[in-house]
Amino acid sequence: MSRKHPIIAVTGSSGAGTTTVKVAFEHIFLREGVNPVVIEGDSYHHYDRATMKRAMQEAEESGDTHFSHFGPEANIFDKLEETFKSYADTGTCERRYYLHSDEEAQPFGQQPGEFTPWENIAPGTDLLFYEGLHGGVVTDEVNVAQHVDLLIGVVPIVNLEWIQKIHRDCEQRGYSAEAVTDTILRRMYDYIHYITPQFSRTDINFQRVPTVDTSNPFIARDIPTPDESFVVIRFRDPKKFNVDFPYLLSMISDSFMSRRNSLVVPGGKMGFAMEIILAPIIQSILENRTSS
Repeated sequence: MSRKHPIIAVTGSSGAGTTTVKVAFEHIFLREGVNPVVIEGDSYHHYDRATMKRAMQEAEESGDTHFSHFGPEANIFDKLEETFKSYADTGTCERRYYLHSDEEAQPFGQQPGEFTPWENIAPGTDLLFYEGLHGGVVTDEVNVAQHVDLLIGVVPIVNLEWIQKIHRDCEQRGYSAEAVTDTILRRMYDYIHYITPQFSRTDINFQRVPTVDTSNPFIARDIPTPDESFVVIRFRDPKKFNVDFPYLLSMISDSFMSRRNSLVVPGGKMGFAMEIILAPIIQSILENRTSS
């Protein structure tokens, strides 16, 4: 952690909806005039797209049915920790991009599925913002979480997460439902050991819970809408950020407390809730930065 060079990380698995939180932060950064350096979790994968396919095939042929993007073998956790530590210490770090599509690859003159070269980030940014799979990961070799000043978890109940992933991968990426289901099964070991433990370390979790039947996510015809869900917002230590629950309850209609550290809001108000919860925390982090 660093008062002078703070780090905010949003972590959640594929299909969890971390993009919603990213958009909320973008709105806050714009309004508050914050100049962040943005780090994408996919850029810390160990393999590019073509090499990952070969590595996965080799793993299956050797009897390893759990090799996935969720685990340490397919990621460079040490480089991610190095990035966070470097920024916390100096306000600078290295960054690269993973090019998901033709649109992203074209400006770099590269192919989709490749990485751009590492580049040095110039000093002068206000904070580092990470969004990806492993912002709070801890293993026997690395501890990424220790460098994060504000760690956010986005973790819908698992059936909803699977529904969102199946629909996204089928409709946007052209996969079959059977192929996506195979991916879910292959990732399960790493999901349990490297993804879910992070949510015990997060400062705030946003968990969307549907109010419609999602008991068989593999045959669901559509994704439950925000209005067909609630969002459980859990604060690990409300005192750390001086969370004002009476204020939040008064600002978010139909919200209620389910536990002393848990606020429940209608799903349609998730974005609004994120902004009014996170904006004062960002302001506090930046004030501490300038006073240090």
